[in-house]
Amino acid sequence: MMAYIISPFKKYNYRVTIDETEEAGFSEVSSPDIAADPMEYRQMNPARKTPGILKYSNVTLKRGTTDSLAFINWMTEVQNNTINRKTVVITLVDDEGKDSASWQLKKAWPTKYTAPDFNSTSKEVAIESLELVCEGITRTM
Repeated sequence: MMAYIISPFKKYNYRVTIDETEEAGFSEVSSPDIAADPMEYRQMNPARKTPGILKYSNVTLKRGTTDSLAFINWMTEVQNNTINRKTVVITLVDDEGKDSASWQLKKAWPTKYTAPDFNSTSKEVAIESLELVCEGITRTM
């Protein structure tokens, strides 16, 4: 019998949408992760462990600076004490342009905006970043 080999996805081709709106291309997106701190309790000997509070990592979006003000406008809302939570979806795309895997950040909002650094001796693309917090991470495909 012939074994079926499943090839892992490549990570260089992806798409990010914020509230179903595709933003300009991102050069980098940090990996979302989920962690549960274990809690010990003694109901019997030995102590038992159970999952504690779930924690969701912050996710950082980085992109070349364009005329889009979406990042800074969203952060400005936070500065003005308005937390506009949005759904962010990170979709991994295969070489044929088909969606391969997708992660959804629920109720995300910005906690940090970083403008590009300025260096007149460099010819690199100006990169801005937005760090997001979220209240849930789900793999949707």
